[in-house]
Amino acid sequence: MAATTATKSRKKTPMSEDHKAALAKGREEGRIVRRYLEALESTKPRRGRKRTPESIRKRLFAIDNALASADPLSRLHLIEERQRLESELSHTGETVDLAALEKSFIKVARVYGERKGISYSAWRTVGVSASVLQQAKIPRTRS
Repeated sequence: MAATTATKSRKKTPMSEDHKAALAKGREEGRIVRRYLEALESTKPRRGRKRTPESIRKRLFAIDNALASADPLSRLHLIEERQRLESELSHTGETVDLAALEKSFIKVARVYGERKGISYSAWRTVGVSASVLQQAKIPRTRS
């Protein structure tokens, strides 16, 4: 069976330096937006009583004591809870410089949003404040 022109492989042309720079710029803008949104998510107030490192350690101690006499299913749940608590405890000392992330976000959000077709309401839905969007010069409505 003869290969048609549609199935023949195309000869790859090298990317121009401008194209490579545009791709790198897009990746960097995406990283800035992602870091800011992740920081917003991690600093969002949670419902219920706040956990302190001491209360986490107390619960870990209680889990360790309960594991010895737990049935297999309970042991499974206790081990999962212990892993989550240990992870949470390891992240309690980390602070996020939200102001610096916000400043970087403001610089790139408008261009990034226009390129990706992200509306004002979508930004608001994921937790970006109206004042930050205003500083980024993202209009309330798209025309």
